[in-house]
Amino acid sequence: MVVGKDEAKRTGRPDGSADPELDSRRPREPSSGGEQSAAREGDKTTAGEGESAPLQSEAATLTELRSENAALKDRLLRALAETENVRRRAERDLDDARQYAVTKFARDLLPVADNMQRAMASVGKEAHRGEALVKALVEGVDLTEKELLNVLAKHGVKKLSPIGERFDPHFHEALFEVPDPAVPDGTVSQVVEPGYSIGSRSLRPAKVGIARGGPSGKPPSASQN
Repeated sequence: MVVGKDEAKRTGRPDGSADPELDSRRPREPSSGGEQSAAREGDKTTAGEGESAPLQSEAATLTELRSENAALKDRLLRALAETENVRRRAERDLDDARQYAVTKFARDLLPVADNMQRAMASVGKEAHRGEALVKALVEGVDLTEKELLNVLAKHGVKKLSPIGERFDPHFHEALFEVPDPAVPDGTVSQVVEPGYSIGSRSLRPAKVGIARGGPSGKPPSASQN
């Protein structure tokens, strides 16, 4: 095969074959538009994936922070509610301590009040009109009883004489029943021994007799006086 001079000169070899070393040194021709577009799309995809990863991480972190914030807020509200409950309980306990601290002392004084009342009940009305000495003694006992009740009242202790009032098992103790159709059924008709209350509690229930056989209408509510 005879190779032309021009071909041998172009390839650099006498037989006109391609020289690999020479080809590698030659500048490459620009790639086609399709290859360039594909390359750009690939770069964009890679860039997009690189940008979305930090965004996903930030979103996850934000979600976690919101969850922690909600949990802390819930714990704070619970702590505030518990603190308020403790404060209210402490106030109730303090109020009870102030109101009922003299309970035992007041209960010990009740027999004294009972004896004063018995002393006055044993004295007839004529004693108030008798001799000056007897009259003064009766009046002194009467004033002593009233003063004792006033002192008890200052400390929240009140005497209960519930005649004509509705029977209240919290403040009254029924000893017997009395047939009495003239008053509503369940009315306190007799008081054998007066009772006493301290604050809103019973210090000693009044021992009473209950009327039965009357109308079913409700009698007046018991007053703690």
